[in-house]
Amino acid sequence: MDTNSRTEADPFFREYTSPEAIAKYTRATAGAGVNSLLEREYKEVYLGALQFLPSEMRCQPLRILEFGCGGGMNLLHLVSVLGRHGFNIQSAVGTDFSPVLIEAANKEAQSYLSPQQRSQVQFCVARNESLFQDLSAGLGQDYSRLENSFQFIIGVNTIRYCHRAGKQLDCARDIFRLLTPGGVCVVIDMNDRFPAFRSKLRNKLHGRKVRKEECYLPSLEEYTAPFQQTGFEVCRSEQFCWIPHSAGRFLTGLLRCLSPGLNVIARSRAMRSLVVGKKPSPSDSSAAHCR
Repeated sequence: MDTNSRTEADPFFREYTSPEAIAKYTRATAGAGVNSLLEREYKEVYLGALQFLPSEMRCQPLRILEFGCGGGMNLLHLVSVLGRHGFNIQSAVGTDFSPVLIEAANKEAQSYLSPQQRSQVQFCVARNESLFQDLSAGLGQDYSRLENSFQFIIGVNTIRYCHRAGKQLDCARDIFRLLTPGGVCVVIDMNDRFPAFRSKLRNKLHGRKVRKEECYLPSLEEYTAPFQQTGFEVCRSEQFCWIPHSAGRFLTGLLRCLSPGLNVIARSRAMRSLVVGKKPSPSDSSAAHCR
């Protein structure tokens, strides 16, 4: 299907190739909420997940992949964070199915990274449901070079689209294939048990009817299942985090203060689901053990 046909047929393609998408998914125009999450909650998740790597792997230059990277702000921030924490990065690749957002991500990299860091980062168009194949084409690398080549793969607010299309197992298989033995994947996405998503409230308020596939959210068990079925060792599977990406400064501060209490009384209702999976390796006995 060509781009024009897909634009007419696919509401997600229209959403993520619009000018509004650039404003929503790039750092310069992001809200206080997403900036706070990147520097706190998400950073802690990533640093914790890296401890599941075999100790010898953590000391080597890392190859990182973010699928569904949008405008690149999460990956660019991660590159900066890991540099500050003493990790050596060989390369960091971001993929998204929207060419508009990939173009924006390349511009973001020019603005927010040092020349040395910029040389380590690359963005290309690839769909989550055919990640391995599209990444091979986008990077111009044979399958044999890509297989078992990444130590750390992340995806934020993106894998639910695979579930909506019934392609979640395809995505998990490609991630497994791309990870080196002992490598780790982190997936963060919306929790179906969170009661107050703004988009749902807005649709109800305006009486807007939305097709089921456009708003379906998987359960935590559904997010976890494809990784278990593919052969991952699941290290973490839980709900966390109460701060919306779009939150302003006041709401971000308020929810940060309330979060410890909310976690005690209603953690399963938190805004996001988290799955951390590890590709088994016979040489990872010195790494932190998955529980």
